[in-house]
Amino acid sequence: MRGFKYVLLAAALFMLFTAAPKSRAQVSIGIGVGEPACPYGYYGYGSYNCAPYGYYGPEWFVGGRFVGAGRWSHSGPGFYGHVNRSFDPRYGYHGGYPEHGAYQEHPDHFQSFQASHYSDVHGHYHTEAQHGSYVHH
Repeated sequence: MRGFKYVLLAAALFMLFTAAPKSRAQVSIGIGVGEPACPYGYYGYGSYNCAPYGYYGPEWFVGGRFVGAGRWSHSGPGFYGHVNRSFDPRYGYHGGYPEHGAYQEHPDHFQSFQASHYSDVHGHYHTEAQHGSYVHH
């Protein structure tokens, strides 16, 4: 009799779990650095510091929002955009970085931007001679 109760209990639990409506659940675990909230974008390589205004050209922004660079890039494959490498800490930049937060359009709307190179979404620099003809996407 005791064994029969356990069989009935197991059968009831089985029916309860199989008859219950199925729900969709998503579990994600992220390890490492998350996407920073940088108003003018971030460098395409770790440690993903915020890039100062003037590093990225206007084609990196769509509707006032940064398209993306680095491992979480939202731009398409083969994307290259203008950058001013003098704002890169790997090449001597020691200035300030913007505060994290919402994007704010600079007052001159990129009029003061001076490109020195092209960059892909992973922060690899190319000159026009290395890249060939640049096609704006």
